[in-house]
Formats: sequence, C-alpha cells, structure tokens
Amino acid sequence: MPDTQCAILALDQGTSSTRAILFDQEGAILAHSQRELPQSYPRPGWVEHDARRIWADQRATAREALAGAGARRVMALGLTNQRETTLLWNRATGEPLYPAIVWQDRRTADLCAGLRTQGLEAEVHARTGLLLDPYFSGTKLKWLFDNIPGARAQALKGELAFGTIDSWLLWMLSGGADAATRARAVHATDVSNASRTLLWNIHTQDWDDVLLAAFDIPREVLPQVHTSGYGYAHTAPGLLPDSLPIGAMAGDQQAALFGQACVRAGLAKNTYGTGCFLLLHTGDVAQESQHGLLTTAAAQAAGQGPQYALEGSVFVGGAVVQWLRDGLHAISASAEVEQLAQSVPDSGGVVFVPAFTGLGAPYWRPDATGTITGLTRGTTVAHVARAALESIAFQSAALLESMNADTQAAGGRQVLELRVDGGASSNDLLMQFQADLLGIPVVRPQVLETTALGVAMLAGLSCGVYAGSDAIEALWKPARRFLPQLGVERARQRMQEWEHAVRKALTP
Repeated sequence: MPDTQCAILALDQGTSSTRAILFDQEGAILAHSQRELPQSYPRPGWVEHDARRIWADQRATAREALAGAGARRVMALGLTNQRETTLLWNRATGEPLYPAIVWQDRRTADLCAGLRTQGLEAEVHARTGLLLDPYFSGTKLKWLFDNIPGARAQALKGELAFGTIDSWLLWMLSGGADAATRARAVHATDVSNASRTLLWNIHTQDWDDVLLAAFDIPREVLPQVHTSGYGYAHTAPGLLPDSLPIGAMAGDQQAALFGQACVRAGLAKNTYGTGCFLLLHTGDVAQESQHGLLTTAAAQAAGQGPQYALEGSVFVGGAVVQWLRDGLHAISASAEVEQLAQSVPDSGGVVFVPAFTGLGAPYWRPDATGTITGLTRGTTVAHVARAALESIAFQSAALLESMNADTQAAGGRQVLELRVDGGASSNDLLMQFQADLLGIPVVRPQVLETTALGVAMLAGLSCGVYAGSDAIEALWKPARRFLPQLGVERARQRMQEWEHAVRKALTP
C-alpha cells in the first residue's frame, strides 16, 4: 500500500523564475513557492543571470514549500533546471567568476561561425547529436576562458568548477554555501544536462577529448556525470532538513518528458512555454535526424541504461503573446489572448511567423525575421492575435512532421498522440488547433507541472518511494483530449500557408 504520509520536494529553476513544489507520492501538489528571476541584458544579444540570486531564491522557495509538508515525511529532493545556462566558479571561495550566461545568449555566434568554417560541425553533430549554435554550453564556456584573465590556468590547477545550473545548486546544497562545509560539496551533473554542452559524447557516455581539445576546455573543470536518478548527495546542515537525499537531477525538458510518462520509444510531449520544446522518446537508440532535429539524452532512472530522444526547439512560443501585450499593446494581460482570438472565426488569411530571434528547429535560420502576411483592409487586432496563437501550433507541427519523417526512415511508427504541458497548454483554442494540424489527439494531463513532477518521480524512484516505471506510468492521468476536427486536406493547406510565410521570413 502507498505511504500517504510521504512527500517529495522538486526544485525547478527556470529562465524566468525559481520555484519549489512539494508533491505527495500520488503526484498531487501539496505546496508551491515561486520567485521571479530578473534577467540582465548588458549588450545586444547578451543574456545573463545572477547565480547568487538564483541560489538565494532557490533556498527561500524550498523552505517555503517545505513548510507545507505538515506531518508528512519528506523522502527526497529532485532538481530540474534551465538547460545550457553556463557558470564558472571558484571551488575554494564559492564565488562565481562571471554572471551565468543564459541559454538564450547569442554572444558566441561569430565563434560558432568560425568553428563551422573550420569544418567542426560534422564532428560535433556525430559525437553529441547537436549543432554548432550559441544555444549550447560549450562555446559559452570557451568564451569565459578566453575573456577572464587567468581562468584557464586556474582551471588546469583544479581551482575552478564549470556547471549548468543544476551543478551549481547541487554544489551549494551539498556544502558549497558555507565555508565550513565547502569541502563536502559535490560537483556533478546528470546525462541530460551533460548532453546539452557540446562536450559530452552521447555514444561513449563520457566527456569527449576531441571536442575538449577543439574548444580548449580543461577536463579538470568538468563535473562528474551520473544517471538522472541517482544518490547525488545529502543536504548540508542548516540549509533545509539536514541530510535530505538529493535523489535526482534532470534538464527541464527531459524532466517534463519523464513527468508525462513518456518513458518508452514512440511517446512524445510538447512543452508550451516561452519557447516550445517537443521531445520524442526513442528508447535506447540514439537516432540521428535528417530533418533538422537534435539527438539528446533522455532522463535515466536509477540503474537504467542510456535513453535517448529526438528534440525540436521553437524559440518563440508563448513569447509571441508577451509581444502582443508588451510590444503591440493589443492586450493588457496574457490571459486575454484566447478571448480576443475567439472573437473572430479564423485568422482572416493572416499568417504570423514570430522569428524575433531567428527560427529554431527544423529550420535553424538565425537570419529569419518576424513576418506577418495576408494583411488586408479588413484585418483587425483579433485576426493578428489569432494568427499569433496559430503560429505556436504551426511551429510545433513542423517539428512533429520532421520527427515522423525521421522515425519512418528508421523503420519506426509515427507518433499516435501528443502529450502537452506548460502555461500555454491551458489555452483550449491553441490546443484544438494543434490537434487539427497534427491529425492526432492532443492530450492535456491533470498535472501541468510536469517538469517538477518528472524530477520528483525520478527522485522517488532512486529513493525507493516508487517500485518501478509501471508505478510512474500509473501516476500520469489525462484531463482532456483534443481530437482533430479540421480534416486532412484542410490541415495540409494550412501548413502550406505557413511554409509560404516562412519563406517570406527567410527572404532578405
């Protein structure tokens, strides 16, 4: 019988906020705490975070969420994070050498172009499943070493530590927050975060010496890598409950894939946040994409062998609604967009390509620009709002089309349903249009906090709260299924309209 007095704490450190959520072992939320995270833009294309602020906020939210435990026994802690964001700190003092460089940061675009010219991209793709893009951590870390005097020499002497945000928080939680306990701090990451660095070989499951040499990165600075579900450490005295097991870490999108119970090949989820991230589980096969997708490590439960996924990233998803609010002033709050879009029966021929920062997968065109086509004298702000929502679904449909093409080429079956989460998945109009374009059911679960839930599940598995993957799949429960209503031919026509608009966005 399940122990109804158990609880698991999930720390969810994201790009725009830092959160802590306490779950019971049935996956229900017991308590929640959140702090907004300011971003710094010191130069055009640069995005930075204050790592000390991240740590302070994460500790505060964890304590607030734990206050909601009551008489329940908190069995474990899981940690999920914004991926690719890069930090370098001094092991002795615990001080960051520079602000955290956020995944959105584009300062290494010229560096990537130069490495591409040298012919390195094919090597990178073959070894990591990724592309040479500023999005990933490797070129950010190289930039830090190239621009902080003496940093590379310090790293060679073992004085510095590199990490994505999961590694930083683990280090602080396990002892790095206090000089008296710093010697016990653990420097580690999991396979899902390591696989986003451009430095981790997804086939050998190790840091890649060829790529470390190409980027001039000292191996001494790198964290140990473990499965996502793993007994990483225990919390240091005085921070949270002393010796609380830290039983899992995973990048946010891989955690969401696990939280959606997509733990077998052929299951897919899409997270609708600031951007959109669509992942298809491919089992123990690192499937190479021929259609602009990434091959990445999926979360690994404790004791499990390597798991993989195909991933596509949409750079501007829900952010297009923020632009309607803050840039166009078409709405005063993001929640108003659905009602405005529903005030017209369709987009009136308007197609919106929100390429504000270029286009991600499957196009990978950083030179693309935002484009609105089909405007007439009869176009209203409601048509533009509807086209903005539809743009999220169009981009996601292009990703799934690419995934199905890759899967079919490899002899697999096409995706039969898409599980959805993230803030914009609560928009019924968007979810229905997504189902219409895809021609398959779109399924929204009862618990939309699937990123935090996924890492809580992983921690629960590693700490013995759950017996195995069957227990995890039983926790996932659908709340609503959106069935396609548009018809195959009309859906194809709508996708052709989208691709036509994309070509316009790619025209100088």
